Amino acid sequence: MMKTALRSTTLGVALVAMVMSNAFAQQGGGLGEPGGAQIDGDPGVPSEGHSGRRPLFGASDAVADPSDADGFPDAPLATPGFGGEEPAAVLPDVKLPGINNYAPANQQTPLATGDLGEITLEAQLTENAKEIPRGLVWRVFRPDADADGKLPMVASAQGGTSVFQLEPGSYLVHAAYGRAGVTKRITVTREPKRENLVLDAGGLKLDAVLSGGMRIPSDKLRFSIFDSHSDATGERALIIPDVSPGTVVRLNAGTYHVVSTYGTVNAVIRSDIRVESGQLTEATVEHKAAQMTMKLVREVGGEAIADTAWSVVTGSGDIVQENVGAFASMVLAEGTYTAVARNRDRIYSRDFTVVAGRNQDVEVLATEGQPASPAEATE
Repeated sequence: MMKTALRSTTLGVALVAMVMSNAFAQQGGGLGEPGGAQIDGDPGVPSEGHSGRRPLFGASDAVADPSDADGFPDAPLATPGFGGEEPAAVLPDVKLPGINNYAPANQQTPLATGDLGEITLEAQLTENAKEIPRGLVWRVFRPDADADGKLPMVASAQGGTSVFQLEPGSYLVHAAYGRAGVTKRITVTREPKRENLVLDAGGLKLDAVLSGGMRIPSDKLRFSIFDSHSDATGERALIIPDVSPGTVVRLNAGTYHVVSTYGTVNAVIRSDIRVESGQLTEATVEHKAAQMTMKLVREVGGEAIADTAWSVVTGSGDIVQENVGAFASMVLAEGTYTAVARNRDRIYSRDFTVVAGRNQDVEVLATEGQPASPAEATE
């Protein structure tokens, strides 16, 4: 019986090989022959971007019954007859181990933020204003100082309304909007909360003109904003230095001391300006000054003499500016001055008057001069 079974098996294998050989012959040849299947790199490979390989299961192949636990059908694929029908692949009846379903996530396990509370922070310029959409800087601190005497910062954010995940407890929150700011103590719990901070702030936009409304070049005009109150020494705390004209500065509501400087010498205007909450305050100051250009010449309208040291002195004898060069150009407040020019071993001078808004050239003639002192001549 054993030998008979072995012969039957051998005969069956030979029969299958014969059937497959006949099928390939009917289709036009074997591997590598014209009309037959092509190997990668052979001339018969299609040119539509395919590799020439076919998948194990094409679109027309039989599909496994979804009810099977292992994903494959129990019965082998049907084998058609030999009457011109396309042969089907003969697959062994192999049983694979079953595939378990994926394990669902454990919803009872808390997320990483499960022990934290959610706090939403928003800020407004005034009590009834809309929330500020952008430009805010949020900083969250613990209320107790560390060994250095500083409050530890635990979180920060930029933009508008922000959401923080924090451990339940008490915190100090600071919201900054430009130079405006407010601090508030908050309490974080495990339940989501929302806190609103009112900045009580406004905007300040500064500019300056000359007498008669003439514009001042922006590169020669700067503003500094100080606290309105002086300390024990009479000094004011500087809040914002070097502010360009036309810039909107955000400040808490209140009165500020503004210093406008035209040029770099003595054309300075001081004024107190009040910023209203929720409003943009525009302030324009008037400078009574002019651009003066001094030169030492041998005759009226002549060329400027190089290597000249200049000093500009007020009527009371105070030196307001010193310069070296053929030209001495500066902005001066209106008033009377004396231009002193020293060239080589001689000193020349001329009195002149600055008229607000009238730029002038001041020529000092090098015809009558006084000898420079030994100390001045060696400087």
